[in-house]
Amino acid sequence: MPSGGLRDGMPRQSNGGGGNRRPRGSSNTSTVATPSARHGTVTVFDIRQESQKVAAASPSLDGLRIERPADTGRRPWRWLVVPVLLLAAGGGWWWWAGPSGMAAVRTAVARETAAAPADTAVLNASGYVTARRRATVSSKVTGKLIAVRVEEGMAVRRGQVLARLDDSTVRSQLALAEARLGAARRAIAEQEVRLREAQLALARTRRLVEEGVVGAADLDTDTAEVDSLAARIALSQEQVVVAEREIDVYRTQLDDMVIRAPFDGVAISKDAEEGEMISPVSAGGGFTRTGVSTLVDMASLEIEVDVNESYINRVRDGQRVVANLDAYPDWDIPGAVITTVPAADRQRATVLVRIAFDELDPRILPDMGVSVAFLEDAPPEPRAGGTRLLIPAGAVYRQDGQDILYVVRGDQVERRAVRLGTAVGNQVDVVAGLTAGERIVVEGAADLADGDRVTVLE
Repeated sequence: MPSGGLRDGMPRQSNGGGGNRRPRGSSNTSTVATPSARHGTVTVFDIRQESQKVAAASPSLDGLRIERPADTGRRPWRWLVVPVLLLAAGGGWWWWAGPSGMAAVRTAVARETAAAPADTAVLNASGYVTARRRATVSSKVTGKLIAVRVEEGMAVRRGQVLARLDDSTVRSQLALAEARLGAARRAIAEQEVRLREAQLALARTRRLVEEGVVGAADLDTDTAEVDSLAARIALSQEQVVVAEREIDVYRTQLDDMVIRAPFDGVAISKDAEEGEMISPVSAGGGFTRTGVSTLVDMASLEIEVDVNESYINRVRDGQRVVANLDAYPDWDIPGAVITTVPAADRQRATVLVRIAFDELDPRILPDMGVSVAFLEDAPPEPRAGGTRLLIPAGAVYRQDGQDILYVVRGDQVERRAVRLGTAVGNQVDVVAGLTAGERIVVEGAADLADGDRVTVLE
């Protein structure tokens, strides 16, 4: 039976009105009356005692509480929020509008220049200086080098000895052939003496036959002997000719032991040394040289350039050109087109063009890089006053089928379409869309758009 709120199984009676009265001196004590269906009575619970029991049974959260000092006044950090936000907004605007938010570009001023028909180009191409006569000099036979008489940069004449091979074996064979020739000639002399003797015997035999001393059989024998000796002499003479031809062969082989320059030129490389084996073919692997030196005929220098097949219609035989060596970019070298090779490179879609120099110069060397400007016959009419508006070719971009450039106005750029004329070296003539004195972007325009803010680099 529950305790604390009941006495003798009966509910506690209230003092006075219809509610429960708290005992004096216990202001935190609360009771709750609940009906009991089993006994038809009301059970009174002490809430304070029950809550203490529950609190004692469950873990307390008081240990996780953070003690803070009492707020004695208004918090001062609230006054700092607005200035910080204003500063952040101002910094973002400065970053967007300031130099860090602008594109860095380099510019140039479009200037008018006097029209020069001589330097009006219809096409620019690049290539190399080549020599039409260039040879790696080698021997006709395989042999061992015993002398090399050429060095890089040496000027040689046609027929000049460049190297010699070991010819001891050939000389021995030549001496043997000469000895055979001498023996053959001496054999002929012996047979001629015997022939004369046989002829005398034949004459005596004929007289004896006429006198009836000997028979016709002796005459036939002497006649056969004479004919036989004559045939042997003829054979020996042919053997002499064979021996002479054999001597010529060995003399030719002996001459092949000497390597000579095939034409006038300059040696640009020395490819073998004394003691090395040399052969016209790659016999012996990497231990056998195939050439002694490389010669170039400096009088046969010309230019070879690869022209894109889309622009080959601008090139013709005899067309005037201006060439600039990469080593001497400010030196204009006049020339003319020799011919267009009638074959295209399917891999690169280019056509080879040969160009001749008007005048050769010692500064022009084989394999030098060169830029070529193909000139037009009749240049277009210049602007009023005989001027042309030239700008760097790198300032113009091809977009949507138009030639586009960017004009700087203050700290912004303006996208503008222009019409171009002919190219002049690394510059291009602007026919329409630009005025002299306007500043254009020449570097950094790839990512620009109309109205972008820019900063100009010095």
